[in-house]
Amino acid sequence: MTSDHHNEMLYRLKRSMYPNNRPNRAARVLNRISAAQFGVGFLAPRRAVTLQVAGRHSGRTISLPLVLVNHQGERYLVSMLGEDVNWVRNVRAAGGRAVLRHGRSEPVRLVEVDPALRAPILRRYLELAPGARPHMPVDRNSSDEAFAAVADRYPVFRVTSDRQPTQH
Repeated sequence: MTSDHHNEMLYRLKRSMYPNNRPNRAARVLNRISAAQFGVGFLAPRRAVTLQVAGRHSGRTISLPLVLVNHQGERYLVSMLGEDVNWVRNVRAAGGRAVLRHGRSEPVRLVEVDPALRAPILRRYLELAPGARPHMPVDRNSSDEAFAAVADRYPVFRVTSDRQPTQH
């Protein structure tokens, strides 16, 4: 089997796990396992984090694995499946308040990045998150213009600290 054929099969498998940009049963199971693994920081790269956010309807904490992107001294989270995903809706409904976990819990505020500023962050994301590549219509080597053309379809959130000051 050639490398190109292997890559194409892997691409199709990853896409098939998210029909209509929704995780199928296998993807949900794998996401739960990854969220638990990333949250404790066990055998996970530093960029692999678990996002915990309140569900907008249930109020229950929803946990999912994401890739944390470092770009120009800032940290970002990207929605590889675009706008129409629950975690993005939940973050917006929660006013950006969430928790990132990777061995420790960090209360954060997620601030949505203007689409005009997303292109370089999306490029960096595709460099760091090979699992996201099948879900985006650009290649990590695409032109800046190609990234800018799709930037409004892929939410990007800047991660800021939401630690409460301690009382003396």
